[in-house]
Amino acid sequence: MLDNLPRGTICIEDIEMGMSRHLRKEVTDQDIEMFAQISTDRNPVHLDDDYAQDTIFEGRIAHGMLTAGLISAVIGEQLPGHGTVYMGQTLKFLAPVRPGDVVYAEVKVVEIDIAKRRVTLDCHCSVDGKKVLIGEAKVLAPSRKFD
Repeated sequence: MLDNLPRGTICIEDIEMGMSRHLRKEVTDQDIEMFAQISTDRNPVHLDDDYAQDTIFEGRIAHGMLTAGLISAVIGEQLPGHGTVYMGQTLKFLAPVRPGDVVYAEVKVVEIDIAKRRVTLDCHCSVDGKKVLIGEAKVLAPSRKFD
């Protein structure tokens, strides 16, 4: 048995179909600037009000991958939680996220392979009830048993 699993981690043996977890986060100007610094994506549609005003978005937007990172946070912190290894992720961006938007990120278990410790999660992010991102994640879940 593994005794060092963090509290809140859900092991493959305990994951059930339909299980879900979520978080809410306001995306701030500081979040966008910090993401630009760490990713080196300094596209002016994210950082320059004047430039962004003349785009199809008519204003600044957050990086799509910043929004996708909230899905990663739910997976890595809640379901399955610490010790989870990403195997793959599909993403479709449906609408922009703007500074000040509160993003609701949710993952839901749609497939489980206990023998291989693999879990497939339906993922989405929404703002004011409107989906802005959809996708699917495949992860390797932690186990209480040694391999």
